[in-house]
Amino acid sequence: MTPEERAAFLEKDESIRVTHESSAQEGQTEAPSLDEKVNLHFIAFVNVGGQLYELDGRKPFPVVHGKTTEDTFLEDAVEVCKIFMARDPQEVRFTIIALSKDSF
Repeated sequence: MTPEERAAFLEKDESIRVTHESSAQEGQTEAPSLDEKVNLHFIAFVNVGGQLYELDGRKPFPVVHGKTTEDTFLEDAVEVCKIFMARDPQEVRFTIIALSKDSF
């Protein structure tokens, strides 16, 4: 299916709607404190105005990691990930996903 066909298919899936509604009714949970160890949490890297930003819901504001471009964004984000990984080299519970406009 094309991305548009997949989106239309998922929009019509009743189980997704029901699950979303029940989760939405529960409300939001309070974010854990910054010093609390959390094994499951997500961050995102984005290029805004030629700057590499880290978006982390546990932090009060975006973190700027320096300059980036459309051509170097992936490599720049990987360098930040390497710094994160070096903090605890024995930790293997992480996943990295890249979202791209291009299809390969």
